[in-house]
Amino acid sequence: MARTSDTTPDDAGPTGSVASDLDGVIRQAIAERGGWLAFDAFMALALYQPGLGYYANHRRKFGSMPSSGSDFVTAPELSPLFARALAVQVAQALGAGGSARLMEFGAGSGALAAGLIDALDAAGVPLEQYAIVDLSGTLRQRQQARLARFGDRVQWLDALPLAFDGVVLGNELLDAMPVQLLAFDGQDWFERGVAVDDGSTNPAPNAAPRFVWQDRPTLLRPPLDAAFVPGSVTEIHPQAEAFIATLASMLRRGVAIFIDYGFPEAEFYLPQRHGGTLMCHQAHRADADPLVDVGAKDITAHVNFSGIALAGQNAGLEVIGYTSQARFLINCGLVDLLEAASLAERAMAQKLINEHEMGELFKVIAFSCGVQFDPLGFAQGDRTHRL
Repeated sequence: MARTSDTTPDDAGPTGSVASDLDGVIRQAIAERGGWLAFDAFMALALYQPGLGYYANHRRKFGSMPSSGSDFVTAPELSPLFARALAVQVAQALGAGGSARLMEFGAGSGALAAGLIDALDAAGVPLEQYAIVDLSGTLRQRQQARLARFGDRVQWLDALPLAFDGVVLGNELLDAMPVQLLAFDGQDWFERGVAVDDGSTNPAPNAAPRFVWQDRPTLLRPPLDAAFVPGSVTEIHPQAEAFIATLASMLRRGVAIFIDYGFPEAEFYLPQRHGGTLMCHQAHRADADPLVDVGAKDITAHVNFSGIALAGQNAGLEVIGYTSQARFLINCGLVDLLEAASLAERAMAQKLINEHEMGELFKVIAFSCGVQFDPLGFAQGDRTHRL
């Protein structure tokens, strides 16, 4: 992340008037919808409301240590070897499609973009264009500072192109797309939304009204008819699936690669996962309550990769691979990169592939359109049959 010091005002969290302004926006949205706001709409405001939401305010998000003032770390910040290994797959895909253009959605700190451009340059596969699509104006500023050395090869798009030839990337993108919450009481399904406490359950007489959960009857259902137990709460992902369909309409010839944490459908909707996967991240700690500290912490949900694959196929894309992050990176040569790395670099990079850290929970799925090749990242350990 491009920063001048650890105490720059840009890294302040959304406290004081900023937090109250965001609360006000959400309360107004609840009032305009009759006192109840579907959770996906709440999540969109909490994360992306211009200037106020978590990804739109000046709070620092990414960093390897809590002492940095960050909330979580992503693979590109954890180790530069992530980008160098991914670049092997990107280079192959670019060659197969005859393109030198790459588009990244949600570029975060810009670490992945910098690592990929450097690695592709070193491999003799220079990019003509690295396009970034990011909803956050503050993150765009930091990306621009970090990537200034690449000149006009890096460009930020305000709107999606009508057509794109090349490689599309999304690292920890789908998990941040708003989800709908469904709750099961043992007989009926309800959609879980957000309301404002009327004061009857607020123990502090002068406290500001709080956001509270409220369920409403719904015709929505999980995509899998599993043995849900009474009290189950789970997520469905219409926005992420709609994004994949939109991407399919834009991708004319190329490959799309998404890396994120999640499961295939049969594992996502296991009865044992009765609490769902919704999670918040703040100061490198996780909690499950998105209704407090709104705008000051990330809100995510795991990805249903079966739904993502089906959305792509229905829109005309071909699923060309699905596997764990560990297997993907190893297929792309991470082991050789580790042998040439220092001891400290090896220790950090091991977190990318260790099963109890990022190696197994994170998955990689790839789509193609108009391109035929055997992707290196899925040469061994492909799990497409499990989708």
